[in-house]
Amino acid sequence: MLDLWLAIGHHLIIFALFGVLAVELVLVRRDMIPAVVARVTRVDAWYGVLAGAILVVGFSRAIFAAKGWAYYSHNGFFWAKIATFVLIAVLSVFPTIQYIKWQRSGQVPAPRVAHVRLFLYAELVLFAFLPIFAAAMARGYGEFR
Repeated sequence: MLDLWLAIGHHLIIFALFGVLAVELVLVRRDMIPAVVARVTRVDAWYGVLAGAILVVGFSRAIFAAKGWAYYSHNGFFWAKIATFVLIAVLSVFPTIQYIKWQRSGQVPAPRVAHVRLFLYAELVLFAFLPIFAAAMARGYGEFR
């Protein structure tokens, strides 16, 4: 039963994480007013919370669920998924810093908006690889010893 609950939680959190990223992309525009900057900052905080939750639930699933750590730790697609998630996390730092700066200054420089949107698009593109790697991994592809 633990395997089922961890799988459900893992999938729901990853969908929520994607949704939050999509909301950020919709909210970040050149004509942002302070209220929108405050909103996107709060949304971005949820992005961080959900990213942390997905790590906790995902690694709990890899360690305690049906297949166990021995299965995942010897799978190239598992490590590709982890590396992609880390890369997405690194890319998310720049938008977060910009949101904080914008909120403090009350100004949203148009060139910075374009840069932030570029980072958000890059995160979305990389996000698409996560279910690809997960599907391959779940079917036993990428195993090494």
